Amino acid sequence: MAGVPEMQKRPGGRPLGPPPRGPPPLQPVDREKYSNDAYIFSSLPANRKMQTCPLLLRVFTKIGSHHSKDDFAVRGKEPKDEVQIYTWKDATLRELTDLVKEVAPASRRRDARLSFAFVYPDKNGRFVVREVGKTYSNRGGKLDDAKALADLGFQIGDYLDVAIL
Repeated sequence: MAGVPEMQKRPGGRPLGPPPRGPPPLQPVDREKYSNDAYIFSSLPANRKMQTCPLLLRVFTKIGSHHSKDDFAVRGKEPKDEVQIYTWKDATLRELTDLVKEVAPASRRRDARLSFAFVYPDKNGRFVVREVGKTYSNRGGKLDDAKALADLGFQIGDYLDVAIL
């Protein structure tokens, strides 16, 4: 019949079913594709990237101390010294230290220590700054290097405040 496409058939002669419906299946994140992007990818093994999607972690750095909770009180007026990192909840403080060192020159000092704190709203909507660990900039000491974000109680949506001491 002219104008009507022929149906595709299986080897046995029966017609194929309709194509699958819905969105296409999720594809693993290709780190190489985004390596020159404006965001920084954490350097995690490939097998972890294939199993879970990364999250966007907003990291705020400050020399000398942590930001105060009042610095985060107004949405959209967070501190200006922000870095956005695509990472996973099982990223360790050592991995995050190495990423912060790439963007914050003060953190590259030989004697620098980095103090990490989660910033999140409490039940009343006021922000809380909770210190969760410390690392040395160089690999000389082992403070809290092996602690992962998930192990420290990180939840998606929390900010990470990094004091460079």
